[in-house]
Amino acid sequence: MAEFKMSDFSLEGKTALVTGASHGIGFAIAKALHTAGAKIAFNEISEKGVQNGLQAYEEAGIPAKGYQADVTDEAQVTDLVKKVEAEVGPIDILVNNAGIIRRIPMLDMDVEDFRKVIDVDLNAPFIVSKAVLPGMIERGHGKIINICSMMSELGRETVSAYAAAKGGLKMLTRNICAEYGAANIQCNAIGPGYIATPQTAPLRERQADGSRHPFDQFIIAKTPAARWGTAEDLQGSAVFLASDASNFVNGHVLYVDGGILAYIGKQPQ
Repeated sequence: MAEFKMSDFSLEGKTALVTGASHGIGFAIAKALHTAGAKIAFNEISEKGVQNGLQAYEEAGIPAKGYQADVTDEAQVTDLVKKVEAEVGPIDILVNNAGIIRRIPMLDMDVEDFRKVIDVDLNAPFIVSKAVLPGMIERGHGKIINICSMMSELGRETVSAYAAAKGGLKMLTRNICAEYGAANIQCNAIGPGYIATPQTAPLRERQADGSRHPFDQFIIAKTPAARWGTAEDLQGSAVFLASDASNFVNGHVLYVDGGILAYIGKQPQ
């Protein structure tokens, strides 16, 4: 076993495909992978999303390549992978970031809404991983990082589809490890806690009387770090799991949640 060296964290010469990475968590992870040396490719489902992403990367000084592709469509994903490998380079790192959520009580949720969440949050990572794995196997190395959730472990009102999908994604992560670990492919996941993004901004707005939003109060009380996470809090974990420093880490979900999963909550006063 070679001695540890800081260059083990370097991604120089590597190509990373980050799905759904025009903004938010995916964009933050892509920026970190670029900082560590990787070339970045991303997709969005719409051409407008691709153009918005390209503008964001340009403003950040990152020469990323963007592609329009629906990650739930196997033919489009196959074409996406071919284009990335021809125009950017062989895919060494895949981050399955694209995802959706529907906050609807189970009895009010249409089956089609449930299926849509499963399709994007679980079936798509299977489809994209399946598309990149043959090349990784042929080259003798590869890193797959799935974006799981605390809902991979916990349930909560209104997120039955999301929790089912993210629980399934945890097990897909472990199974890719089980099937392809001998090919020197590491498949791990990041489980973000509650992250401050534009999508969660309404839940963090101060009320008319100056008090915290009830959901904001709930999250702060449940988090030992006593704050929401930021997309930047996920960057170090992503670089670690994408790098040679994690070559013997496989089938693991790294929860970046400020301690929520370790905490039973405050005792009532």
